[in-house]
Amino acid sequence: MKKTKFLILRFSSIGDIVLTTPVPRCIKKQYPEAEVHFATKQNFKVLVENNHYIDQYHLLGNSLNELIRQLKSENFDYIIDLHNNLRTSIIKLRLFSVKSISFDKLNFEKWLLVNLKINRMPNVHIVERYLKTVESLGITNDLEGLDYFIPEKDIVNIEKPYVAFAIGGQHATKKLPTKKIIDICSKINCKIVLLGGKEDIPVALEIENALGKQIFNACGKYNLNQSASLVQQSEYLITHDTGLMHIAAALKKKTISIWGNTVPEFGMYPYLTEHKIIENKNLSCRPCSKIGYKQCPKGHFKCMNELEIEI
Repeated sequence: MKKTKFLILRFSSIGDIVLTTPVPRCIKKQYPEAEVHFATKQNFKVLVENNHYIDQYHLLGNSLNELIRQLKSENFDYIIDLHNNLRTSIIKLRLFSVKSISFDKLNFEKWLLVNLKINRMPNVHIVERYLKTVESLGITNDLEGLDYFIPEKDIVNIEKPYVAFAIGGQHATKKLPTKKIIDICSKINCKIVLLGGKEDIPVALEIENALGKQIFNACGKYNLNQSASLVQQSEYLITHDTGLMHIAAALKKKTISIWGNTVPEFGMYPYLTEHKIIENKNLSCRPCSKIGYKQCPKGHFKCMNELEIEI
């Protein structure tokens, strides 16, 4: 039987790519003789190179034309566009002979929620919406959740037990003030491993200085797979609305997620894993963005400053 070649497009970011992982898995397991390819940015190679359900990946570097040249040579049967932006539209246009199916981003519904606080978002997780994109191909949700594969070389072993705390976030309005993080950590009767990138080191050092030996500062010391390994071995993860939140869900790890300017109603809360959501639901200004800002647009940052947190 001739193989059917699928190209899945999703260029960013960490959490969004992890949230698409049920699509290649379900296609690979449910569609006869499927060959699954995935195109993403070079920066996110780590998210696709170890995925058992992706036969081949293609990376976008500095040249979209070069990527398109590579993709043309593959003679795909289907393009599954889970990003649906300008770049992916260009790819679909240039590979015009290939059948394409595109994810509905519901931009108008998101605009209504952010700007008018009218919630017309469907009451379903975004994973279910991603899978609905391929419903016409006979693909159904296997309810196995998200995937994240940690290679053996990136497994990190440190003394246990511990609680993991992902203190970072792509935008400042998604992150707790440092004093709030210190207050939370001081109430946890266990070692705490701080996770984050190099940009989170100053905050991590402040937390470490305040709490001493209770803190193991892993910020900037481990790659993404190694950080995932630390999440996997933790008692549970405390996190902002970040990529590690979705990686924890893929690892079926109990998660406490803390929300600032964004809201779970966008459909990107922890998927099919035990979790608790902490948010300030008494503010008329939330959500102020579907992504985030460098600082609170109103100047008060009540969504985090007035948040009552019980772990």
